[in-house]
Amino acid sequence: MSVQEIADRIKSRVASAGFEHSVKFDTGSDGVIVIDGASVSTTDAPTDCTVKLSLDDLDSLIAGDLNPTMAFMSGKIKIEGDMTVAMALSPLLG
Repeated sequence: MSVQEIADRIKSRVASAGFEHSVKFDTGSDGVIVIDGASVSTTDAPTDCTVKLSLDDLDSLIAGDLNPTMAFMSGKIKIEGDMTVAMALSPLLG
């Protein structure tokens, strides 16, 4: 699945979640997904928090097949910036 396809899948979740922060999912050479409040984009921008992970892990995370806490503890996910923003992502994930 591409970054754009994943971004399209989470747009409805973001619109209804009341998320008030900005976060970037950085999948390296595969691209980025930036969530800023109720908007979702695949254009890079500065954010409160950056979540670095592989495209496959992002797909699994959004599908609810990858536990975010376990992924962080095992090093599959790296977080830069405001950790509380990353913790507020729960309603947007599978």
